[in-house]
Amino acid sequence: MSNYKILVVDDSPTDLKVITGALKDGGYDIITAQDGEEALERVSAETVHLVVLDVIMPKLNGFQVCRRIKSSRVHKRIKVIILTSKKQDSDIFWGKKQGADLYMTKPFEKEELLSNVASLI
Repeated sequence: MSNYKILVVDDSPTDLKVITGALKDGGYDIITAQDGEEALERVSAETVHLVVLDVIMPKLNGFQVCRRIKSSRVHKRIKVIILTSKKQDSDIFWGKKQGADLYMTKPFEKEELLSNVASLI
């Protein structure tokens, strides 16, 4: 197994299963959260190397979570991939403006996700 721990954040149980399955197949240790607040709690409680983050979620959206991670003195080095169904140029611009290291859209190819994760960690 990998020494890298990835936090996958998505409120859709189906998407969460697909994303975590792909990353587990890549040999990564996975933890999950189903909303933005839980994601920030996980980042604070555990050593996380990368976050795969949906945008449309309850409590805090993915853009808000990304901004909080990247503006934190303690957590700003954590890599963030936004993985969402939001495909507009303005969404991509806004995601990168919040500090996302990469922006991917759903549906995605497993190989593309694994390649992007490997390039960041």
